[in-house]
Amino acid sequence: MAHALIVEDDVDAARMMAQLVAAEGFSAATAQSLREARRQMAMQQPDVVLLDLQLPDGNGMALLDDADLMGNSEVVLMTGHATLETSIQALRYGAADYLVKPVSARQLQGILSRVMKPSVLQDEVRTLHDDLRRTGRFGHLVGTSPAMELVYEQVARVAGTSVTVFVTGESGTGKELVARTVHDLSRRRAKPFLAVNCGAISPNLIESEIFGHEKGSFTGAERQHQGFFERAHGGTLFLDEITEMPLELQVKLLRVLETGTLMRVGSTTPQETDVRVVAAANRDPAQAVSQGRFREDLLYRLNVFPIELPPLRERPDDLPLLVTHFLHDIGQREGATKRVTQAALDRLAQYRWPGNVRELRNVLQRAWVMTSGPEITDQWLPRNVPLTAGVAVPAVAAPAPGAAAPGAATIEVTVGTTLAAVERQVILATLNYYGHHKERTAAALGVSLKTLYNRLKDYGL
Repeated sequence: MAHALIVEDDVDAARMMAQLVAAEGFSAATAQSLREARRQMAMQQPDVVLLDLQLPDGNGMALLDDADLMGNSEVVLMTGHATLETSIQALRYGAADYLVKPVSARQLQGILSRVMKPSVLQDEVRTLHDDLRRTGRFGHLVGTSPAMELVYEQVARVAGTSVTVFVTGESGTGKELVARTVHDLSRRRAKPFLAVNCGAISPNLIESEIFGHEKGSFTGAERQHQGFFERAHGGTLFLDEITEMPLELQVKLLRVLETGTLMRVGSTTPQETDVRVVAAANRDPAQAVSQGRFREDLLYRLNVFPIELPPLRERPDDLPLLVTHFLHDIGQREGATKRVTQAALDRLAQYRWPGNVRELRNVLQRAWVMTSGPEITDQWLPRNVPLTAGVAVPAVAAPAPGAAAPGAATIEVTVGTTLAAVERQVILATLNYYGHHKERTAAALGVSLKTLYNRLKDYGL
Protein backbone atom coordinates (compact mmCIF):
# COMPACT_ATOMS: atom_id res chain seq x y z
CA MET A 1 0.00 0.00 0.00
CA ALA A 2 1.31 3.46 -0.93
CA HIS A 3 2.11 5.70 2.02
CA ALA A 4 1.46 9.46 2.39
CA LEU A 5 2.89 11.87 4.95
CA ILE A 6 0.83 15.01 5.67
CA VAL A 7 2.95 17.82 7.11
CA GLU A 8 0.40 20.36 8.41
CA ASP A 9 0.38 22.28 11.68
CA ASP A 10 -3.42 22.60 11.74
CA VAL A 11 -4.47 19.41 13.56
CA ASP A 12 -8.05 19.40 12.28
CA ALA A 13 -6.97 20.02 8.68
CA ALA A 14 -4.33 17.29 8.91
CA ARG A 15 -6.87 14.80 10.31
CA MET A 16 -9.37 15.63 7.54
CA MET A 17 -6.71 15.19 4.86
CA ALA A 18 -5.60 11.88 6.38
CA GLN A 19 -9.16 10.61 6.03
CA LEU A 20 -9.32 11.72 2.39
CA VAL A 21 -5.97 10.09 1.67
CA ALA A 22 -7.07 6.84 3.33
CA ALA A 23 -10.22 6.85 1.18
CA GLU A 24 -7.95 6.78 -1.89
CA GLY A 25 -6.21 3.61 -0.73
CA PHE A 26 -3.14 5.18 0.91
CA SER A 27 -1.87 4.68 4.40
CA ALA A 28 -1.44 8.06 6.07
CA ALA A 29 0.67 9.67 8.77
CA THR A 30 0.61 13.26 9.98
CA ALA A 31 3.20 15.65 11.35
CA GLN A 32 2.69 19.14 12.77
CA SER A 33 6.33 20.29 12.61
CA LEU A 34 9.58 19.78 10.70
CA ARG A 35 11.00 17.79 13.59
CA GLU A 36 8.02 15.42 13.64
CA ALA A 37 8.11 15.13 9.83
CA ARG A 38 11.76 14.06 9.89
CA ARG A 39 11.00 11.45 12.56
CA GLN A 40 8.08 10.05 10.55
CA MET A 41 10.15 9.88 7.37
CA ALA A 42 12.97 8.09 9.19
CA MET A 43 10.50 5.44 10.37
CA GLN A 44 8.76 4.95 7.00
CA GLN A 45 9.70 6.45 3.65
CA PRO A 46 6.54 8.02 2.18
CA ASP A 47 5.57 7.74 -1.48
CA VAL A 48 4.16 11.26 -1.35
CA VAL A 49 4.64 14.17 1.06
CA LEU A 50 1.84 16.75 1.29
CA LEU A 51 3.88 19.66 2.60
CA ASP A 52 2.66 22.91 4.16
CA LEU A 53 5.10 25.78 3.80
CA GLN A 54 4.45 27.55 7.11
CA LEU A 55 5.32 25.35 10.10
CA PRO A 56 6.00 26.24 13.75
CA ASP A 57 9.73 25.41 13.58
CA GLY A 58 10.53 26.71 10.09
CA ASN A 59 9.70 26.67 6.39
CA GLY A 60 8.52 23.35 5.00
CA MET A 61 11.03 23.68 2.17
CA ALA A 62 13.78 22.83 4.67
CA LEU A 63 12.78 19.17 4.27
CA LEU A 64 13.75 19.25 0.61
CA ASP A 65 17.32 20.23 1.44
CA ASP A 66 17.97 16.76 2.87
CA ALA A 67 18.24 14.52 -0.19
CA ASP A 68 18.94 11.39 1.88
CA LEU A 69 15.83 11.99 3.98
CA MET A 70 13.57 12.68 0.99
CA GLY A 71 14.82 9.64 -0.89
CA ASN A 72 12.38 8.84 -3.69
CA SER A 73 9.38 10.68 -2.25
CA GLU A 74 7.18 12.86 -4.41
CA VAL A 75 6.48 16.29 -2.89
CA VAL A 76 3.22 18.24 -3.21
CA LEU A 77 3.13 21.75 -1.77
CA MET A 78 0.08 23.06 0.09
CA THR A 79 -0.65 26.74 -0.25
CA GLY A 80 -3.46 29.21 0.32
CA HIS A 81 -3.30 30.70 -3.19
CA ALA A 82 -2.54 29.32 -6.68
CA THR A 83 -0.43 32.31 -7.64
CA LEU A 84 2.36 32.76 -10.15
CA GLU A 85 4.82 32.80 -7.26
CA THR A 86 3.51 29.41 -6.09
CA SER A 87 4.14 27.89 -9.52
CA ILE A 88 7.66 29.28 -9.66
CA GLN A 89 8.37 28.13 -6.11
CA ALA A 90 7.12 24.62 -6.88
CA LEU A 91 9.36 24.46 -9.94
CA ARG A 92 12.38 25.83 -8.09
CA TYR A 93 12.15 23.25 -5.32
CA GLY A 94 11.32 20.33 -7.58
CA ALA A 95 7.79 19.81 -6.26
CA ALA A 96 5.57 17.72 -8.51
CA ASP A 97 2.41 19.74 -7.87
CA TYR A 98 0.64 21.95 -5.37
CA LEU A 99 -2.70 21.90 -3.54
CA VAL A 100 -4.74 25.01 -2.81
CA LYS A 101 -6.15 25.17 0.72
CA PRO A 102 -8.78 24.46 1.84
CA VAL A 103 -8.14 21.18 0.04
CA SER A 104 -11.13 19.63 -1.70
CA ALA A 105 -11.64 15.90 -2.10
CA ARG A 106 -11.66 16.16 -5.89
CA GLN A 107 -8.47 18.18 -5.94
CA LEU A 108 -6.69 15.69 -3.71
CA GLN A 109 -7.97 12.72 -5.72
CA GLY A 110 -6.44 14.18 -8.85
CA ILE A 111 -3.07 14.65 -7.16
CA LEU A 112 -2.98 11.16 -5.65
CA SER A 113 -4.03 9.53 -8.94
CA ARG A 114 -0.85 10.94 -10.50
CA VAL A 115 1.61 9.91 -7.79
CA MET A 116 4.71 8.60 -9.50
CA LYS A 117 8.14 8.17 -7.97
CA PRO A 118 10.67 10.72 -9.27
CA SER A 119 13.04 7.89 -10.19
CA VAL A 120 10.47 6.55 -12.69
CA LEU A 121 10.38 9.87 -14.54
CA GLN A 122 14.17 10.10 -14.43
CA ASP A 123 14.49 6.63 -15.97
CA GLU A 124 12.11 7.63 -18.77
CA VAL A 125 14.13 10.76 -19.52
CA ARG A 126 17.30 8.66 -19.68
CA THR A 127 15.56 6.30 -22.10
CA LEU A 128 14.58 9.22 -24.32
CA HIS A 129 18.18 10.48 -24.33
CA ASP A 130 19.33 6.98 -25.35
CA ASP A 131 16.77 7.05 -28.18
CA LEU A 132 18.06 10.49 -29.19
CA ARG A 133 21.61 9.19 -29.56
CA ARG A 134 20.41 6.14 -31.46
CA THR A 135 17.64 7.52 -33.69
CA GLY A 136 17.77 11.31 -33.44
CA ARG A 137 14.30 11.46 -31.85
CA PHE A 138 13.23 12.80 -28.46
CA GLY A 139 9.59 11.96 -27.87
CA HIS A 140 7.65 13.51 -30.76
CA LEU A 141 10.57 15.75 -31.76
CA VAL A 142 13.34 15.08 -34.29
CA GLY A 143 16.79 16.64 -34.42
CA THR A 144 20.22 16.50 -32.80
CA SER A 145 21.39 20.09 -33.29
CA PRO A 146 22.56 22.04 -30.21
CA ALA A 147 19.47 24.26 -30.45
CA MET A 148 17.16 21.24 -30.24
CA GLU A 149 19.17 19.60 -27.46
CA LEU A 150 18.54 22.74 -25.41
CA VAL A 151 14.81 22.32 -26.05
CA TYR A 152 14.99 18.67 -24.95
CA GLU A 153 16.76 19.65 -21.73
CA GLN A 154 14.00 22.15 -20.95
CA VAL A 155 11.23 19.67 -21.76
CA ALA A 156 12.79 17.01 -19.54
CA ARG A 157 13.12 19.50 -16.68
CA VAL A 158 9.57 20.85 -16.75
CA ALA A 159 7.54 17.78 -17.76
CA GLY A 160 7.51 16.22 -14.30
CA THR A 161 6.18 19.39 -12.67
CA SER A 162 2.75 21.01 -12.84
CA VAL A 163 3.83 24.50 -13.96
CA THR A 164 2.45 26.24 -17.03
CA VAL A 165 4.61 26.19 -20.17
CA PHE A 166 4.68 28.85 -22.89
CA VAL A 167 6.12 27.69 -26.24
CA THR A 168 7.09 30.31 -28.80
CA GLY A 169 8.45 29.99 -32.31
CA GLU A 170 7.63 30.61 -35.94
CA SER A 171 4.72 28.85 -37.60
CA GLY A 172 5.55 25.25 -38.45
CA THR A 173 8.40 24.76 -35.97
CA GLY A 174 6.60 22.04 -33.97
CA LYS A 175 5.10 23.78 -30.93
CA GLU A 176 2.31 21.21 -30.56
CA LEU A 177 4.90 18.41 -30.67
CA VAL A 178 6.67 20.05 -27.72
CA ALA A 179 3.36 20.16 -25.84
CA ARG A 180 2.66 16.49 -26.60
CA THR A 181 6.14 15.47 -25.45
CA VAL A 182 5.68 17.41 -22.20
CA HIS A 183 2.35 15.64 -21.67
CA ASP A 184 3.74 12.17 -22.44
CA LEU A 185 6.57 12.67 -19.93
CA SER A 186 4.29 14.04 -17.23
CA ARG A 187 2.25 12.43 -14.49
CA ARG A 188 -0.87 13.33 -16.49
CA ARG A 189 -0.07 11.03 -19.42
CA ALA A 190 -2.99 8.67 -18.66
CA LYS A 191 -5.45 11.56 -19.01
CA PRO A 192 -6.46 13.44 -22.19
CA PHE A 193 -4.28 15.74 -24.24
CA LEU A 194 -6.45 18.25 -26.09
CA ALA A 195 -5.28 20.94 -28.50
CA VAL A 196 -7.30 24.03 -29.44
CA ASN A 197 -6.27 26.71 -31.94
CA CYS A 198 -7.50 30.00 -30.51
CA GLY A 199 -7.16 31.69 -33.89
CA ALA A 200 -9.26 29.15 -35.78
CA ILE A 201 -12.47 29.29 -33.72
CA SER A 202 -15.13 31.90 -34.38
CA PRO A 203 -15.01 34.70 -31.76
CA ASN A 204 -18.73 34.05 -31.18
CA LEU A 205 -18.10 30.41 -30.24
CA ILE A 206 -14.68 30.35 -28.60
CA GLU A 207 -15.95 30.94 -25.04
CA SER A 208 -18.44 28.10 -25.36
CA GLU A 209 -15.83 25.81 -26.90
CA ILE A 210 -13.27 26.43 -24.16
CA PHE A 211 -15.48 26.73 -21.07
CA GLY A 212 -18.68 24.96 -22.20
CA HIS A 213 -22.28 26.16 -21.96
CA GLU A 214 -25.57 25.27 -20.34
CA LYS A 215 -28.68 24.27 -22.25
CA GLY A 216 -30.64 27.35 -23.31
CA SER A 217 -27.81 29.78 -22.49
CA PHE A 218 -28.04 31.25 -26.00
CA THR A 219 -29.92 30.69 -29.25
CA GLY A 220 -29.04 27.25 -30.58
CA ALA A 221 -27.79 25.89 -27.24
CA GLU A 222 -30.09 22.88 -27.29
CA ARG A 223 -28.08 20.83 -24.82
CA GLN A 224 -25.38 21.16 -22.20
CA HIS A 225 -21.90 21.29 -23.73
CA GLN A 226 -18.61 20.46 -22.02
CA GLY A 227 -15.76 22.76 -23.02
CA PHE A 228 -12.12 21.88 -23.57
CA PHE A 229 -11.23 22.48 -19.91
CA GLU A 230 -13.79 19.93 -18.72
CA ARG A 231 -12.91 17.38 -21.40
CA ALA A 232 -9.20 17.67 -20.57
CA HIS A 233 -9.80 17.20 -16.83
CA GLY A 234 -6.76 15.62 -15.22
CA GLY A 235 -4.75 16.03 -18.41
CA THR A 236 -3.15 18.73 -20.54
CA LEU A 237 -4.78 21.51 -22.58
CA PHE A 238 -2.72 23.00 -25.40
CA LEU A 239 -3.82 26.53 -26.28
CA ASP A 240 -2.23 27.35 -29.64
CA GLU A 241 -2.11 30.91 -30.98
CA ILE A 242 -3.05 32.19 -27.55
CA THR A 243 -2.41 35.80 -28.64
CA GLU A 244 -5.38 35.50 -31.03
CA MET A 245 -7.81 34.91 -28.16
CA PRO A 246 -10.34 37.77 -27.71
CA LEU A 247 -9.41 40.14 -24.88
CA GLU A 248 -12.65 39.59 -22.97
CA LEU A 249 -11.97 35.85 -22.93
CA GLN A 250 -8.40 36.37 -21.78
CA VAL A 251 -9.79 37.81 -18.54
CA LYS A 252 -11.81 34.65 -17.93
CA LEU A 253 -8.86 32.41 -18.76
CA LEU A 254 -6.71 34.30 -16.26
CA ARG A 255 -9.35 33.75 -13.58
CA VAL A 256 -9.44 30.00 -14.29
CA LEU A 257 -5.65 29.81 -14.00
CA GLU A 258 -5.64 31.77 -10.74
CA THR A 259 -8.58 30.09 -9.00
CA GLY A 260 -8.71 26.62 -10.53
CA THR A 261 -12.44 27.04 -11.16
CA LEU A 262 -14.56 27.89 -14.19
CA MET A 263 -18.17 28.58 -15.07
CA ARG A 264 -19.92 27.42 -18.20
CA VAL A 265 -21.65 30.05 -20.32
CA GLY A 266 -25.10 30.58 -18.80
CA SER A 267 -24.18 29.05 -15.43
CA THR A 268 -23.69 30.65 -12.01
CA THR A 269 -22.15 27.55 -10.41
CA PRO A 270 -18.33 27.39 -10.38
CA GLN A 271 -16.68 24.06 -11.16
CA GLU A 272 -13.24 22.90 -10.15
CA THR A 273 -10.85 22.21 -12.98
CA ASP A 274 -7.66 20.16 -12.88
CA VAL A 275 -5.84 20.89 -16.12
CA ARG A 276 -2.27 21.70 -16.99
CA VAL A 277 -2.06 24.44 -19.61
CA VAL A 278 0.61 24.60 -22.30
CA ALA A 279 0.24 27.78 -24.37
CA ALA A 280 1.90 28.69 -27.66
CA ALA A 281 2.25 31.67 -29.98
CA ASN A 282 3.95 32.21 -33.33
CA ARG A 283 4.17 35.97 -32.79
CA ASP A 284 6.18 37.78 -30.13
CA PRO A 285 3.83 37.85 -27.09
CA ALA A 286 5.51 40.99 -25.72
CA GLN A 287 4.77 42.73 -29.01
CA ALA A 288 1.16 41.55 -28.83
CA VAL A 289 0.99 43.11 -25.35
CA SER A 290 2.37 46.42 -26.61
CA GLN A 291 -0.19 46.39 -29.43
CA GLY A 292 -3.02 45.89 -26.94
CA ARG A 293 -3.91 42.45 -28.30
CA PHE A 294 -2.73 40.41 -25.32
CA ARG A 295 -3.10 41.04 -21.59
CA GLU A 296 0.17 41.58 -19.76
CA ASP A 297 -1.05 39.87 -16.59
CA LEU A 298 -2.07 36.79 -18.60
CA LEU A 299 1.36 36.70 -20.24
CA TYR A 300 3.03 36.71 -16.81
CA ARG A 301 0.72 33.93 -15.63
CA LEU A 302 1.36 31.72 -18.68
CA ASN A 303 5.04 32.44 -19.11
CA VAL A 304 6.19 30.55 -16.01
CA PHE A 305 8.43 28.27 -18.06
CA PRO A 306 9.17 29.60 -21.56
CA ILE A 307 10.49 27.35 -24.33
CA GLU A 308 11.56 28.89 -27.63
CA LEU A 309 11.73 26.68 -30.72
CA PRO A 310 14.36 27.52 -33.34
CA PRO A 311 13.33 27.93 -37.00
CA LEU A 312 14.50 25.26 -39.42
CA ARG A 313 16.96 27.64 -41.13
CA GLU A 314 18.87 27.88 -37.82
CA ARG A 315 19.26 24.11 -37.49
CA PRO A 316 20.55 23.04 -40.94
CA ASP A 317 22.35 20.02 -39.47
CA ASP A 318 18.93 18.49 -38.69
CA LEU A 319 17.71 18.67 -42.31
CA PRO A 320 18.99 15.22 -43.47
CA LEU A 321 17.55 13.60 -40.32
CA LEU A 322 14.16 15.28 -40.83
CA VAL A 323 14.09 14.28 -44.50
CA THR A 324 14.78 10.65 -43.58
CA HIS A 325 12.12 10.78 -40.86
CA PHE A 326 9.41 12.20 -43.13
CA LEU A 327 10.20 9.89 -46.03
CA HIS A 328 10.04 6.92 -43.67
CA ASP A 329 6.60 8.02 -42.41
CA ILE A 330 5.33 8.60 -45.95
CA GLY A 331 6.72 5.26 -47.04
CA GLN A 332 4.92 3.43 -44.25
CA ARG A 333 1.62 5.01 -45.26
CA GLU A 334 2.14 4.45 -48.99
CA GLY A 335 3.73 0.99 -48.77
CA ALA A 336 6.86 1.92 -50.71
CA THR A 337 10.38 3.19 -50.11
CA LYS A 338 11.96 6.27 -51.67
CA ARG A 339 15.05 8.31 -50.96
CA VAL A 340 16.38 11.70 -51.98
CA THR A 341 19.42 12.16 -54.17
CA GLN A 342 22.38 14.23 -53.04
CA ALA A 343 21.42 16.94 -55.53
CA ALA A 344 17.93 17.05 -54.01
CA LEU A 345 19.36 17.29 -50.50
CA ASP A 346 21.62 20.14 -51.62
CA ARG A 347 18.61 21.96 -53.07
CA LEU A 348 16.71 21.55 -49.81
CA ALA A 349 19.72 22.88 -47.87
CA GLN A 350 19.73 26.07 -49.98
CA TYR A 351 16.09 26.88 -49.23
CA ARG A 352 15.11 29.22 -46.38
CA TRP A 353 11.99 27.31 -45.25
CA PRO A 354 9.64 30.14 -44.24
CA GLY A 355 7.09 27.47 -43.31
CA ASN A 356 9.73 25.56 -41.31
CA VAL A 357 9.39 21.84 -40.56
CA ARG A 358 5.73 21.74 -41.60
CA GLU A 359 6.63 23.11 -45.03
CA LEU A 360 9.44 20.57 -45.38
CA ARG A 361 6.99 17.76 -44.68
CA ASN A 362 4.55 19.07 -47.29
CA VAL A 363 7.29 19.60 -49.89
CA LEU A 364 8.48 16.01 -49.45
CA GLN A 365 4.91 14.71 -49.64
CA ARG A 366 4.38 16.50 -52.96
CA ALA A 367 7.76 15.36 -54.32
CA TRP A 368 6.92 11.80 -53.32
CA VAL A 369 3.64 11.91 -55.25
CA MET A 370 5.25 13.47 -58.33
CA THR A 371 8.21 11.06 -58.42
CA SER A 372 7.55 7.74 -60.16
CA GLY A 373 10.87 6.06 -59.38
CA PRO A 374 12.63 5.17 -56.13
CA GLU A 375 14.74 8.35 -56.11
CA ILE A 376 13.43 11.84 -55.44
CA THR A 377 15.44 14.35 -57.47
CA ASP A 378 15.44 18.13 -57.28
CA GLN A 379 12.85 18.39 -60.09
CA TRP A 380 9.88 18.95 -57.78
CA LEU A 381 11.64 20.83 -55.00
CA PRO A 382 11.52 24.60 -54.28
CA ARG A 383 13.65 26.60 -56.71
CA ASN A 384 15.36 29.96 -57.06
CA VAL A 385 15.31 30.95 -53.39
CA PRO A 386 19.00 31.28 -52.45
CA LEU A 387 20.00 30.98 -48.82
CA THR A 388 20.88 34.69 -48.56
CA ALA A 389 17.69 35.99 -50.12
CA GLY A 390 15.39 35.79 -47.11
CA VAL A 391 11.63 35.98 -47.51
CA ALA A 392 10.28 38.71 -49.78
CA VAL A 393 7.11 40.27 -48.40
CA PRO A 394 4.98 42.52 -50.62
CA ALA A 395 5.19 46.16 -49.62
CA VAL A 396 2.06 47.84 -48.29
CA ALA A 397 2.80 51.35 -49.44
CA ALA A 398 2.88 53.23 -52.73
CA PRO A 399 6.47 53.02 -54.04
CA ALA A 400 8.25 56.10 -55.24
CA PRO A 401 8.64 56.24 -59.05
CA GLY A 402 11.28 53.75 -60.07
CA ALA A 403 11.99 52.80 -56.43
CA ALA A 404 10.36 49.38 -56.24
CA ALA A 405 12.22 47.03 -53.96
CA PRO A 406 14.41 44.70 -56.01
CA GLY A 407 13.06 41.16 -56.09
CA ALA A 408 9.86 42.09 -54.25
CA ALA A 409 6.38 42.69 -55.60
CA THR A 410 4.67 45.90 -54.59
CA ILE A 411 1.08 47.07 -54.31
CA GLU A 412 -0.34 50.57 -54.23
CA VAL A 413 -2.74 51.65 -51.49
CA THR A 414 -4.83 54.79 -51.72
CA VAL A 415 -4.91 57.01 -48.63
CA GLY A 416 -8.21 56.51 -46.83
CA THR A 417 -8.59 52.84 -47.78
CA THR A 418 -10.17 50.86 -44.94
CA LEU A 419 -7.93 48.51 -42.96
CA ALA A 420 -10.09 45.55 -43.95
CA ALA A 421 -9.61 46.39 -47.62
CA VAL A 422 -5.86 46.84 -47.15
CA GLU A 423 -5.65 43.49 -45.37
CA ARG A 424 -7.52 41.79 -48.19
CA GLN A 425 -5.30 43.43 -50.81
CA VAL A 426 -2.10 42.42 -49.02
CA ILE A 427 -3.24 38.83 -48.44
CA LEU A 428 -4.30 38.29 -52.04
CA ALA A 429 -1.18 39.99 -53.43
CA THR A 430 1.06 37.86 -51.21
CA LEU A 431 -0.80 34.72 -52.19
CA ASN A 432 -0.33 35.56 -55.85
CA TYR A 433 3.34 36.45 -55.27
CA TYR A 434 4.02 33.00 -53.85
CA GLY A 435 2.19 31.20 -56.62
CA HIS A 436 -0.81 30.37 -54.38
CA HIS A 437 1.47 28.38 -52.05
CA LYS A 438 -0.55 28.86 -48.87
CA GLU A 439 2.04 27.79 -46.29
CA ARG A 440 4.65 30.19 -47.68
CA THR A 441 2.02 32.92 -47.85
CA ALA A 442 1.01 32.40 -44.22
CA ALA A 443 4.65 32.34 -43.10
CA ALA A 444 5.43 35.57 -44.99
CA LEU A 445 2.39 37.31 -43.50
CA GLY A 446 3.19 36.08 -39.99
CA VAL A 447 -0.15 34.31 -39.49
CA SER A 448 -1.13 30.68 -39.08
CA LEU A 449 -2.27 28.58 -42.00
CA LYS A 450 -5.72 28.27 -40.41
CA THR A 451 -5.99 32.05 -40.11
CA LEU A 452 -5.13 32.39 -43.80
CA TYR A 453 -7.76 29.81 -44.74
CA ASN A 454 -10.35 31.66 -42.64
CA ARG A 455 -9.55 34.93 -44.44
CA LEU A 456 -9.78 33.30 -47.88
CA LYS A 457 -13.09 31.76 -46.87
CA ASP A 458 -14.34 35.21 -45.86
CA TYR A 459 -13.32 36.47 -49.30
CA GLY A 460 -15.28 33.67 -50.96
CA LEU A 461 -12.11 31.97 -52.14
